[in-house]
Parts: sequence; structure tokens; C-alpha cells
Amino acid sequence: KRVLVTGAGGSIGSELCRQIMRLGPAKLVLVDNSEFNLFQVDAEVRRVAGPLAPGSGPAAVVTCLASVNDGVRIDRIFAEHGPETVYHAAAYKHVPIVEVNEPEGAETNVLGTLNVAEAAQRHHARRMVLVSTDKAVRPSNVMGATKRLAELILQSLHEQQTEQGTGSTVFTAVRFGNVLGSSGSVVPIFREQIDHGGPVTVTHPDVTRYFMTIPEAVQLILQ
Repeated sequence: KRVLVTGAGGSIGSELCRQIMRLGPAKLVLVDNSEFNLFQVDAEVRRVAGPLAPGSGPAAVVTCLASVNDGVRIDRIFAEHGPETVYHAAAYKHVPIVEVNEPEGAETNVLGTLNVAEAAQRHHARRMVLVSTDKAVRPSNVMGATKRLAELILQSLHEQQTEQGTGSTVFTAVRFGNVLGSSGSVVPIFREQIDHGGPVTVTHPDVTRYFMTIPEAVQLILQ
């Protein structure tokens, strides 16, 4: 299949690209607004191209330096490469940063998701998967609220398709909590606090946190 990943250079996005590459796609389209991250993930996926899935040829890898906020650019990428499966991992996800940069957080997480979802629908992608967060459940911060809005966009487009009997794009959202080593994870904060002799800040003394690794999280997304 032709597969497109937004936020391809991020912690979740790059692992998605590595695992997708091992499954032998026809084409892998890497979309990121960071030139450095895009350069790194491009070099890495070309290294892990094999072993390919049985019966598949070598995958074409395409790098697209683009922001999901640029609807025209995103539409052109979809028109040119016709992805069948889309994984939307591009987002601003650091809670304190988004808290004080609300318009930017909303523009990327909400309107950026809308741009990608509408392009997927317009160009007949079979499936779009949004990488969401547990913070979208009864959100208590701006980042969580923007990710909940992103989920609602997909739900709304799905309902619209069903009512009108048009379109064939399947919209899906997956939520994750603490992913070890991911950008935005609480673990690096805890580690830094411990390195400096503490204290370690916890939400509540009785809180229980569950963790998964990046490869585990990506396996769940792909499944």
C-alpha cells in the first residue's frame, strides 16, 4: 500500500515509519515540518528497508517538508501520492507549552487534523488513523481539549459520510497514555528531578501510572 505519516520525524511518527517499512509498503510518504527530523527519519527508514514482506518490491520513500497547517500543501501531497492509509501523528503535545500558546496548539492539533482528514476524504484514502491521547478524556488542559476536538472532527466526518452515503474513508482514533521515551512523556521529567536530588512531582500520592514503550504503542496503532 501507499502509506503517509504526518509528524514522521517525531518519536511516535518515526517508529511508525520504521515498522511500516519492515512490512513492505509500495510507497512511504514522510511528512514533517522539521527539516532536521525529516532528514533523520528518511536516512533511518532507508537503512531498515529490509527484510521486506514476502512478495513486495522495494518501497519508494518520499520526504515532504510541510506543515499540516498548510491545507494547500497537504492537498497537493495527497493529490500527487494518493496514499491509501494515513497515520496522523503530527501534534503539539507538551502540556505546559500548549497551555501558554493556545492559538498555536489549536491551529496544529485541531485545524491541522481537519486539513489532513479532509484531504484524505477528498483523495479517497481508505483509512486515516489519528494518534490521540488519554488527556482527551474529560480534558483538564488546553492540549487535551485540542486533541478531543481533533477526535470530534473525525467522528463528525464519519457521521457525515454515513448520512450522505458518500466517501469510503474509515476514520479511527487511538489514545495513549505514558509512552516511555516519547516526546511529551513524563518520564524524562521524573528522571531529571531524580538526577537533581528530587523532589519528584506526582499528581497525587495514590496515583498509579501505566507505561508502554514506543514500539509497543506503534504495534497497537498498526494493529
